[in-house]
Amino acid sequence: MATWSPYIAGAGIGVLIWTVFLLSDHPLGCSTSFSSTAGMIESACSKGKTAAMPYYRKFVPAADWYWILVVGVVIGGFLSAYFSGSLSVVTVPPMFAAAFGPSVALRLAVALIGGILIGLGARWAGGCTSGHGISGSLQLSLSSWVAAICFFAGGIIVAGLLYGFGVI
Repeated sequence: MATWSPYIAGAGIGVLIWTVFLLSDHPLGCSTSFSSTAGMIESACSKGKTAAMPYYRKFVPAADWYWILVVGVVIGGFLSAYFSGSLSVVTVPPMFAAAFGPSVALRLAVALIGGILIGLGARWAGGCTSGHGISGSLQLSLSSWVAAICFFAGGIIVAGLLYGFGVI
């Protein structure tokens, strides 16, 4: 199985973010696209109610370039796994199974709850790890540095609590 060099991947992300700023004058981020998707679904179901909500007046639900970025991340991840020979379908990762058992239902429930918490945290922090950790820190934004430090500290603490600090 081939892996990417973290140095080349990091340099690639750096070049990507410079290019994004140069061409669009916008920071790179993904979390708004998920709430935009929820808004598009809600608009399809409730018609005019979504447009009246204060959040969706500020963040208009649309398939904008942030939304297309998420589609590109999914496609890029698939292609990277495919071409590296590591593409496989795993319902319960081995590390999760060793700690909590092989239950697919438990794994799906944990993934759903984790996804909801990540989404809420990203909206509460005003951005996700890519928005704050890459774009915000590149702009030397103090709030982004604080958010990125909290993201990583929180991840380390939760992983340590769930899997034991010896794994980290």
